Amino acid sequence: GDIVLLAKPVTLTEGDRVTLTTDVPVATDGTSKPEKLLYAVSLPPVHGQIEHINYPSVPISSYRQLDVVAQKVSNVHNNSHGS
Repeated sequence: GDIVLLAKPVTLTEGDRVTLTTDVPVATDGTSKPEKLLYAVSLPPVHGQIEHINYPSVPISSYRQLDVVAQKVSNVHNNSHGS
């Protein structure tokens, strides 16, 4: 089916961590199994990384919708300059 992805920008300052929720991002594919959706990080954050909370300091390149619902994915700023 068609995939719809809605995302809001996330702004972080040095040292911040933001846990992704279903507000940022949310996707649907027309099936009744949104928990099986897989997000691929094609362009990682310039000043940080995407992490799973169970593996802090380890960047990830993909995560599931179920991880977002469980609030287990974070965008972490690496203390470099800029936001």
